[in-house]
Amino acid sequence: MNPVFCRLLVGSCLLLTQPCLLSAQSVYEAELIFPLNSEHNHAPGIVETAQGDLLVSWYRGSGERRADDVRVMGAWKRKAEQGWSDAFVMADTPGFPDCNTCMFLDSENRIWLFWPLILANTWESCITQYRVSDSYIQAGTPQWQEQGQILLRPADFSPQANKLLDELLTQVPAEISTRANEAVAEARARLADPLYQRLGWQPRCKPTVLPSGRILLPLYSDTFSISIMAISDDAGKNWYASGPLLGFGNIQPSVLRKNNGHLVAYMRENGYTDHVRISESRDDGLTWSHVTSSELPNPGSGLDAVRLANGHWCLVYNDSTQNRSTLAISVSEDEGQTWKWTRHLERAEAGSYHYPSVIQGADGLIHVVYSYFVTGGKSMKHVVLNEEWIHQSDSGVK
Repeated sequence: MNPVFCRLLVGSCLLLTQPCLLSAQSVYEAELIFPLNSEHNHAPGIVETAQGDLLVSWYRGSGERRADDVRVMGAWKRKAEQGWSDAFVMADTPGFPDCNTCMFLDSENRIWLFWPLILANTWESCITQYRVSDSYIQAGTPQWQEQGQILLRPADFSPQANKLLDELLTQVPAEISTRANEAVAEARARLADPLYQRLGWQPRCKPTVLPSGRILLPLYSDTFSISIMAISDDAGKNWYASGPLLGFGNIQPSVLRKNNGHLVAYMRENGYTDHVRISESRDDGLTWSHVTSSELPNPGSGLDAVRLANGHWCLVYNDSTQNRSTLAISVSEDEGQTWKWTRHLERAEAGSYHYPSVIQGADGLIHVVYSYFVTGGKSMKHVVLNEEWIHQSDSGVK
């Protein structure tokens, strides 16, 4: 579902900031991963190896899905070294764009890289790719031992989606435009087409691994503006589709697990609510509740979340309904019921700071990497901090 339709329905050099110690326990450091670059650098992922090294991924090119020179890049920050390595290519399909990236380290200490290959210069035409490496001590790109595609055959969700679409149409206060009617007709035609149900799923946020070993790879579709989980119960050898996360206008989910085993997906707003979308699963990701809206604002921008070792939840997101010039990190001590602590990683009148990826390192420090767009170019920014720094809240209780 195009987000425009959803709205119609309801009316040069490395930057290094020296460590900032606000208290004896507060930690904050920030740096650009590479000097400001004239190309489009966007959509990072981050992973920490068992050796304590950091690997960041992103895509770079002259544009996004319509630019055939787009390739997946990477850079290392070795534990024993101060700066980041030069950028190197991790995936490049000649003649096709390679876009959004995410990564994780599996139980065998193998690095997995996921990204969508764009077949026809539209998001709707993408297929999710992956590569796996157990050899990455050397400089530059990991040595990939495996490569494949994640092909899904979701159970037909058109009856549920059409019912939801009917409900949305009854909520429109006035007769919708000809353009909106055409969008509705196109959406219904695509919902009935198995090709569109199986094509166009792409990653953005890192996988979540459950205690059982089940891997949930969050995927989303710009065809319908909904999300789904690719599920593997055999360490990534085979993948199958969960039920959809229905509620037009939700994409790019990030999944957290509660103490009672329930799962919560936080999603980018891609419709008309101007707030972070949310859904819950009580069967380890097989089925998901109807998507609702949280109290957290979102301007239509990616987010990411991580469960910390102490059980607290950490969410990084653009806390605005207007633009991406403000980027916040919030902590919840009660599994998302409230977000007691909020601190801003970026707050400016200009620039765009977005598409964060967040992990917690083995040493307990929190690593955030995000797209950094300012006058003069684009880069990836890496921030390392601890929860005590977030507790020096600049926004009060949410």
